[in-house]
This record gives sequence, C-alpha cells and structure tokens, in this order.
Amino acid sequence: MFDPESIKGDFPILDRKVNGRPLVYLDNAATTQKPRAVMDASRYYYEVLNSNIHRGTHSLARAATETFERARHTVATHLNAAADEEIIFTSGTTDAINLVANSLASSATLGPADEILISTLEHHSNIVPWQMLCQRCGATLKIIPCHDDGTLDQAAFTALLSERTKVLALTWISNAFGTLNPVAAMTAAAKQAGSLVLIDAAQAAPHLPIDVQALGADFLVFSGHKVYAPTGIGVLWGRAAILNALPPWRGGGEMIKEVTFSHTTYNELPYKFEAGTPNIEGVIALAAAIDYINAIGLAAIHSLELHLTRAAAHALADIPGIHFFGPPERSGILSFGIEGLHHYDLGTLLDKMGVAVRTGHHCCQPLMARFAITGTTRASFALYNSEADVRAFAEATYKVVAMLR
Repeated sequence: MFDPESIKGDFPILDRKVNGRPLVYLDNAATTQKPRAVMDASRYYYEVLNSNIHRGTHSLARAATETFERARHTVATHLNAAADEEIIFTSGTTDAINLVANSLASSATLGPADEILISTLEHHSNIVPWQMLCQRCGATLKIIPCHDDGTLDQAAFTALLSERTKVLALTWISNAFGTLNPVAAMTAAAKQAGSLVLIDAAQAAPHLPIDVQALGADFLVFSGHKVYAPTGIGVLWGRAAILNALPPWRGGGEMIKEVTFSHTTYNELPYKFEAGTPNIEGVIALAAAIDYINAIGLAAIHSLELHLTRAAAHALADIPGIHFFGPPERSGILSFGIEGLHHYDLGTLLDKMGVAVRTGHHCCQPLMARFAITGTTRASFALYNSEADVRAFAEATYKVVAMLR
C-alpha cells in the first residue's frame, strides 16, 4: 500500500483551509480533485496547441489532432479496447448513457414485447434514459431488487432474465452505498440470454483496473471528473460491430462524410458519434489523468481505499444510533445515518470543521425509498486520502453528534 501523503503535494487545492481548518476532502464520489499533471496538460493545450482538430492543415491543427488522437489511444489501452475507434468521447457518463439509449431508440430494435433490466442501485443517469427509451418504443423497464445489506438479489436477477431482455444496464459500484456488483458474472448471464449489456463504470474507473474484453459487456461508460480529470469529458466504449450498426444520435460537423440537401453519408467510427467540436482540452487532460493513476497503480489505489473505508467504519462504530448502508466490504464509499440526526445538519457542521462529505439522496431516490430514508451522509475516499483524514473525519463527527444531541 503506497503512502498517500507522498502525493498530496500534487494536488494544490488540498493545501487550502476551509473555515480556518485544513481541508479534509471526502466527497470524491461526487468529483475528484485534480493533480498538477492534469492542470498542466490543460494549460499546455491552450498555451501551445490551441486549435480545432481533424480538418485543419496548418501546424497547430495538425499538432492538436495528433495529441487528441494519442489521448484516444491512451484511453483505449487503459480499457484494453480492441481498437482506438471503439472509444467515443462524450461530456460524461450521463451523456454516454443517453447516446446509447437514443441510438437504440432510433435503430428501432426495441418494441413493446421487449424488456430493459436495471437495478435498484442505479444512479438517476442509469434510470431516466431507459425510462425515456421505454416511453418511446413501448418496452418495459424491469428492476433487480437488492437485499437489506445493499447487495443485488442474484436469484431475482436470474428470474428476471428472459428472451425478452434486450438491454441490461448495470452500475459496477454503487455511488450511494459502495456496493461492488459482480458485473462479469451478471454480464455473462445476460449475454447468454441474448441481451446487450451496458456497464456504468463512473465509480469503478477511479478504483479498479478495467479490461473491457475480459468483462464481456457491449458498452462501458465513465466520467473524467471522477478519475482526476476535468469536468465535461467522458467516455463511451462500445464494441465496434455494435457501434457500426447503430445510427448516430446527434447530427452536425465531424460526424459526416458527405452532405447534400437530399442526403447525408455518416462518418466512420469513432467520428460518427462525435458531432461538433469536441472538448479537446478535456480529452488531453483525461489522458494525463489516466497516466497519473497508472503510474501509481490501480491495485495499490484500491487497496488504500478499502483500508480507509474499513478504518472509517471502525472509527465511527461507537456512535450511538449509527447505521451503515451497504455490505461490510465497500469500495471507497462509507454511507451512513445516525438515529435522530438529519444528514444535512451533520454535513453542514462537518463542513464548519473543514471536512467535506456529501449528504442527500446521491441521485439515487429509488434506492433511498427502498430503505425508507431521505438520504445518507457519505464519505468517499481517493488516492490522496490518508489515515490522518480518517481520524480528522471521525473526531469531527463525534463532536458534531455531541452538539446535535
């Protein structure tokens, strides 16, 4: 396990104080802080390369294009994609899921006899696009229930799978509870039933190595800002054969080969799905973020985060009335409630002590309804968090509980 204190200096924002106290940032499931290497990559683009890509013949345009496409290769290698063209750049996980859902709707491959399967653990971004698709094509949305420990009911999942299942859309790690789903096994079962599979890896990408070929899914999506890159950039990986068969969702520049007033010929992958000027700086910075985490090693990062999550649960365990949500082994997230205290009050007072956590429903209102709660307090860990952060978080929580009772 590497020492996170050795790399804290790479993150300038961690030097700041909040309400006169050193910042303890534990809201990483919402967004991560950015290392200097990522900010330097953004600055390099604007100071040295700034130009539009793919169409220009001048030196800046060629250099920007080469750097952009090298970044695509970095992402493809990181995910073990079969080819660079399987990487589609989007504005984030939400945009990527909407791209798949809308392209499936336009392809007319789903109808009233079909079913789409999601789980109780899903973020709204992996619920609402499928509801909208069902409204358009008449398909039925089915939900995999979860047990009281926040794990998915695998027997129910098996029972729900049928020849009518056309899409399984599943989160890898729950952003609310930290539940690590058995996505490889569930993907294999869904593929055997003849379903397409989309994996929401927004929370997995910062913590776990990802091999899309070994995983066996058809689509995988994640957001850059969860993995130490800027906001506004995301990735859709898809199997080339499936992406080639789907129609584009957005029209405009870049996604075309030839346009007349009577007919348009679409571009090849990946450009068919990248209409308009992309977030060039974001793509280049995303590649820098991936290089940064790979230099440390995702196995080491995951080991640290598991250790910190266990340590935080142990440190808070003696608070009267505390209830932890999710299974005992959580991936980088500790979500809890304290009897008699509102999560918003707890989070507000923790902020006064310099500790940043997330409170509320975490864009998982159906999951909160399943547990008959309005929300939780969520601490989420990243590669720059340390045991000292856990101690500060625990000490502040005990003080806040004493103040509110």
